[in-house]
Amino acid sequence: MATTGISERVDVAPAIHGHATPTSFWALTLGSIGVVYGDIGTSPLYALKESLAAATAHAGHAALTREMVVGVVSLILWALIIIVTLKYVVLVLRADNNGEGGTLSLVTLAQRALGHSTGFTIILGMVGASLFYGDAIITPAISVLSALEGLKLVTPALDPYVVPLSLVILIALFAVQRLGTASVATFFGPITAFWFAVMGVGGLMHILDDPAIIGAINPLHGLSFLINHGTAGLFALGAVFLSVTGAEALYADLGHFGRSPIRTAWLGFVLPALALNYLGQGAMLLAHPEMLENPFFLLYPSWALLPMVILATIATIIASQAVITGAFSISQQAMQLGVLPRFRVLRTSETEKGQIYIPMINWLLLLAVIVLVVFFRTSSNLAAAYGIAVTGDMVITSCLLFVVAWKFWRWSPLVTALVIAPFFAIELIFLGANALKIPQGGWFPLMTGAGLFTLMWVWRKGSRLLAEITHRGRPPLAEFIRMCETSSAPRVPGTAMFLTGNAQDVPAALLHNMKHNKVLHEQNVILTVVTEEVPRLPDEGRVTVEKLSDRFSRVTVRFGFMESPSVPKALRAAGFDLSDVSFFLSRRALQASAQSGLPLWQDYLFIPMARSASDVSDHFCIPEDRAVEVGSRITI
Repeated sequence: MATTGISERVDVAPAIHGHATPTSFWALTLGSIGVVYGDIGTSPLYALKESLAAATAHAGHAALTREMVVGVVSLILWALIIIVTLKYVVLVLRADNNGEGGTLSLVTLAQRALGHSTGFTIILGMVGASLFYGDAIITPAISVLSALEGLKLVTPALDPYVVPLSLVILIALFAVQRLGTASVATFFGPITAFWFAVMGVGGLMHILDDPAIIGAINPLHGLSFLINHGTAGLFALGAVFLSVTGAEALYADLGHFGRSPIRTAWLGFVLPALALNYLGQGAMLLAHPEMLENPFFLLYPSWALLPMVILATIATIIASQAVITGAFSISQQAMQLGVLPRFRVLRTSETEKGQIYIPMINWLLLLAVIVLVVFFRTSSNLAAAYGIAVTGDMVITSCLLFVVAWKFWRWSPLVTALVIAPFFAIELIFLGANALKIPQGGWFPLMTGAGLFTLMWVWRKGSRLLAEITHRGRPPLAEFIRMCETSSAPRVPGTAMFLTGNAQDVPAALLHNMKHNKVLHEQNVILTVVTEEVPRLPDEGRVTVEKLSDRFSRVTVRFGFMESPSVPKALRAAGFDLSDVSFFLSRRALQASAQSGLPLWQDYLFIPMARSASDVSDHFCIPEDRAVEVGSRITI
C-alpha cells in the first residue's frame, strides 16, 4: 500500500449483540420506590421533631403551641409540593441527557446549549458535586442514628448502645459494597414500599386525634407561622428542609428507572404516604404536646415499637445504600469529565451499567461517616449539619436549569425567569435558614465541600498543565512518521498500540521506544480514548480508524462519561485481532517545583492525587501481560 498520509476516516461497526429483556413499567416503578425515594422516605423520622424543637428553642418559651404545630406541618407539606413535585418531578426530570440525570449531566446540557464549555458551568458542576459528597457523608450517619434512637423508647437502658450499634451497622454497610447491589436490589422496592405503607397507616390512625391538623393543607398557616415567629421561624425553616433532602436523587437516578416510573411512584404512592404521616404526627402533637421527644415512633402502639425500630433501621440502610451508590456514580462522571483522578472502578453487575463500586471512594466515605457519628453522636446534633449541602446543590440545579430552559429548550427569557425564579427564591430562603445552623454543625458540609472543590480545581488545573508540559517540543506527527518510515531501525513482528491523550501528537512511549530501543513494530497504532459529553454511546461508530501510512494508523475509541472504558472489549467488538498486540503506556514520575506553573501548595495536592490514580492499564482494562510501560520524569 502506498504512503498517502492521512486518508479518509473509516467507522468500524461492532458485532450485533443480543438485547436484554426490557423491565416492565411497574417493576421499574417499584424499584424507584426503593432506590430513588429511600432517602426522602426516612425524613419523617426526624424532620418534624427537629423543626418543632428548633421553633421552641428560639421562641423564648419551651411550650409547644398549636400555631407552631399546624404552621410547621403546613411548611413541610408545601415544601414537598413545591420543591419535590413541581420542581423535580414535573420540571427537572425533563432535562435528561440521553436518558441520564444528575448535576454533571445538567452541566453537559448547559454547555451544549451554550455551544461551548464555559468556566462558569464547570465551576457550578464541581461545586454541586462537592456538596453532593457532603450529603453522601451525612445521610448514612443521620439516618441510622435516628432509626436506632427508637431503642431508647423500648427501654432507656439501650441508650448507651445507640452509637456503637450505629457504627457496627455502618461499617458492615460499607464493607458489603464490594459485593454490589444486584443480589439485593429486588428486595429494596418491596421493603421500602412496605415502609411507606406503614408510615401512611401510622399517620392515618392519629389524624382524628385532632382533625384541625387538616388545616395545614392551607399554605397561609405556614406563612403566618414564619411571619409571627421571626428568628424562631427561620430556624424551624432550616429544619423543615430536612423533609425534602433526597429530592436530588429523583434527577440523579433518572437513567436507572426513567421519567414515568419515577413520577408515577411519587404522585401515586410516596407523596400520599409522606403527607399522611406528617399530618398524623401533627395531630398527635396537637393532642399530646409532651410526645415531641420522638413523635414518629410514638405513632405506633408499644408492642410495635421494636418491630418499627427494626423496620426503620432496614429503611435507613436502604436509604444509605442509595446515596452511597449515587456517590460512586457521580465519582465516575467526575473522573470521566476530568475533575477527579482515575480511581479503580469495579463493575458489580454484568447487565446493569450503573452498578459500580469504587474502593477508594467507599473507604474515604466510611472514614468520614465514622468521624461524623463519633463527633456528633445524636441525630439532633447532626440535623444542624444536614441541609445546607442539599440546599446549595438545589440552588446550583436551578441556575443550570435556567440556562438549559432558555438556550436548550428555547424558552423565552421572560418565561424562563417566571418559571425558575420562584424555585430559586424559595431555595435561597431555605439556604439562608440553613446558614443559621453553620455554628452548630453546618460548617461540616461547607468545610467538606470547600476541600473537595479545591481538590477538583487543582486536579483540573494540574492535568491541563501536565498535558501542556508533556507535549511541549514534540515533532509534528506527520514529520515523525516520515522519519520512522525512512529509518533503518529494525522491524519487529506484531502490532504496537501507543496510548496517548492527544491524537495529533507523537505518544511519549513511541518517542522513548524509538530513542532507547531503536526498533519499530511492523504495525504501529496511535490509540486515543475520548470521553464524550454524553452519558452513553451506541456501539455503532464507537471505534474509528485512520490510515496514516503503511505502518502507522490512528485509532480513536469513544465512550460516554457514564461507561466503563474497556478498550480491548471495544476493539474486539470492532473486529480487531488482539492476539499479537502490545500496548505501550507512558508512566510519569512527578516532581514539585515552585517555578513550574503551579503554586507549590497545589503541587503538594496534585502529585499525591496523581500517584493515587489507578494505572492506565486498570482504567482501560488492558491486560497486564500485554502492557509495556515507558517512564519519564517531569517537574510540575
